[in-house]
Formats: sequence, C-alpha cells, structure tokens
Amino acid sequence: MRILLVVAPVFATNCCVVVAGTTGRDADCVVVDAGAGTAPEVERLVTERGLTPRAVLATHGHVDHTWDAAALCARYDVPLRLHSADAYRLTDPFGTLGVDGSDPGVSGALAQALAGTGRQADDYRVPAAVEPFDGSDVDVVAGGVRLRALHAPGHTEGSTLFVAPGVVLAGDVLFPGGVGRTDLPGGDPAIMARTLRDVVGRLDPALDVVPGHGPTTTVGHELATNPYLR
Repeated sequence: MRILLVVAPVFATNCCVVVAGTTGRDADCVVVDAGAGTAPEVERLVTERGLTPRAVLATHGHVDHTWDAAALCARYDVPLRLHSADAYRLTDPFGTLGVDGSDPGVSGALAQALAGTGRQADDYRVPAAVEPFDGSDVDVVAGGVRLRALHAPGHTEGSTLFVAPGVVLAGDVLFPGGVGRTDLPGGDPAIMARTLRDVVGRLDPALDVVPGHGPTTTVGHELATNPYLR
C-alpha cells in the first residue's frame, strides 16, 4: 500500500491518497481528508498514475478535513465515509466549530483563510452520497483498499484513526509532541485521555504516523517523547 500526500493550502491539512498495492498503474485508491484546495492535485495524481478512486474518507467532520470532499465525490461518483458520530457536522460545518460573539475563534480563522484563496463559507457543499460507519474497530473496505478504522474520540465525537500496513492516518488526534485540542464543540479532555491510553497507546510502535496537519512521526517516537502519552 502506498500513501501519496497532498497538503491543503488552507490550514495545511494533510490529505492522503491511499493506493492499493505498491507498484503499477490502474490501482484502486481512497482519498482521506480532502481539505480545501486539495481536489486539483488529487485529480492530477489520479490521472497521472492511472488510479481509480473508490471512496473519500474523513478522519473527522471538521470542515478543514472535508471541504473538497463534495467535489471529489462528484468527480469520481464515490461516497464520503466517516464515523456516524461526526456526520452531523457536514450540514453545519462552521457552526460546529463554534462561534463566540466578537471572537469567532477557529471558525473565523478558517473563514479568513478560505477567503485568502477566493473561497467563501457559502461555497461549501455536502457530498451527494454520505455513508457513515459505526463501531470502535471496523474494517472500511473500498475496492481493493482496506483500512482499519479505530474510533478515537476526544477531539471530536467521531474522530477516527485509519490504520494501513505500516502507517496510521491520525487526523487531529495525534501530532509530533502534541495531541488534538479538546476545547472545540464536541471535544472532551477526559475522553481524549482515554483515547490516548487505550487506542493510541496500544498501536504498534513501528507504525509511521501521518497527522492531520504538519510533519510525520512514528508511534514509537511519540510513546517515548510525547508528554501527553507518558
């Protein structure tokens, strides 16, 4: 299995094209976390490498991880799949990030970042086909791609780790030296602590980690050095 990384121009969201197999063309793939502005580069990679997208996945429902999902789902006639606990966020992408009077916080910062690329909040679209999944430890299969979905709430109710051979796509649960924030709507520090102990803490230390934003790391490095995992 191969991971092709596309970094979104908005909030530098890490969008991953997960490709079945390690060589050759005409392989199935899924797109994980289609952040704002990733669709053109994903489409270029798909065409250039002869890939066949089978689904778009989201590690969680925050709009900086789902903005281009509708465009890619329509382009390739595939569904968006995410944990059912976060599906409600798709229909209120900015409201579910929280707006507090004169301090719009993350929602306002995101709107400003989008405006810098010529996008507006009203441009957001919900994919025509949304297929939520349930459970705490399930296989998500799309064509020839199989990922293990581990429910990892705390940053949001439906946050999910997608595990493939040799790598975990961590979304906004785990970062180098840090973890996802829990002060946004749906976040919960006690639940995050349990996720870090019972889900992240039991991952294979040899796994590479692709977080939702920023540089990659390994599970082993984070278990040894990340203060939130000690």
